[in-house]
Amino acid sequence: MLEGMPPRTTPTVRQERVGIELRKMRDGAGRTTAQSAALLGLDRTKITQIEKGYYPVTSERVRVLASDYEESDSEFIHALSIMAEERHRGWWNEYRGSVPTGFLDISEMEHFAQGIRTYQVCHIPGAMQTEEYGRAIFQDVYPPLSPRLLESRVENRIQRSASLMAEGAQPYSAVVHEAALRMRFGGREATLRQLEQLLTYTELPHVTLQVVLFESNGFKGAGQGIIYASGPVPRLDTVQLDSVGGPVFLHEQRQLENYHHIIETMTDRSLPPNKSRDFIALLKKEI
Repeated sequence: MLEGMPPRTTPTVRQERVGIELRKMRDGAGRTTAQSAALLGLDRTKITQIEKGYYPVTSERVRVLASDYEESDSEFIHALSIMAEERHRGWWNEYRGSVPTGFLDISEMEHFAQGIRTYQVCHIPGAMQTEEYGRAIFQDVYPPLSPRLLESRVENRIQRSASLMAEGAQPYSAVVHEAALRMRFGGREATLRQLEQLLTYTELPHVTLQVVLFESNGFKGAGQGIIYASGPVPRLDTVQLDSVGGPVFLHEQRQLENYHHIIETMTDRSLPPNKSRDFIALLKKEI
């Protein structure tokens, strides 16, 4: 991008993350925005815009700033510079304007992740949902969606599934609570087809699916839906939490450590993959 381009009006979570990491480094080094601006030959306000994701920053300038901030983690600097430079227009951009930005940010986060771990309590993970199941969830949105917006959200979810469940995709590990398996979004027949699709996904080499039973001991974070996306280096990992107001993205080191521990605990409290598959097959017969 050229220097004279106007600031972005709606930076993506990925763009914001680059700025956040640059601000963390600047604060740690005790530099002012004026000092950083002088180093790059920019107006001071441009540094603020860069750190908020509104103004483009090149890979070279990320490296210049990191050097001035005396950042010694070369792998982190390399990964961050690639993140800043990469101008990827993924499939999710087709839905900009018809699907909430937060959903698009999730798709972008998942696309660039080196691996994904998710825990879901009442819903089947979005990437594993059938069209029928996803449609039933979106039909319950309030206020109700127009037919056009409903179809856009369903199509977006189908493409997300196709991307993450495709052969050769990044490792995808899902821990699903028994409650989510028993919830009948779309009715009995839709639930049966959803369970059948889950069984199909368990046969994919990059997918791991485990079930937390009702009888499992309680644990911290048991009521939250979580996606933990691994970055190219651990410092660029991201956690996404579900909320009524839209997805929430976390990136502070203590938060990452906390949710990494939570999802490890969830995995430990769940059935192993082979027994999880057997349980889903048994539940399908019960329904």
